[in-house]
Amino acid sequence: MQQITIRGIDPEVEQEIRRRADQNQKSINQTIKEIIYEQIRPVKPPTSSLKQLSGRWTQEDAAEFESAVKFCEQIDEEMWK
Repeated sequence: MQQITIRGIDPEVEQEIRRRADQNQKSINQTIKEIIYEQIRPVKPPTSSLKQLSGRWTQEDAAEFESAVKFCEQIDEEMWK
């Protein structure tokens, strides 16, 4: 990951960043990253990444998947003795 150095921040802005970091018990670096991401790419709810995956398969996709993993459902009785 690349590094960025920011110079010339107003003292009031620096103090607000430090205050937020302390309040949220996070590092200054993490706090600044969160502020940047909020402005560039609005924060998505934690479940949004899963929503992209769920409910997107067609019936054909689901049937193909089920067929491909069917062998995983077989129990080897000899192994459990």
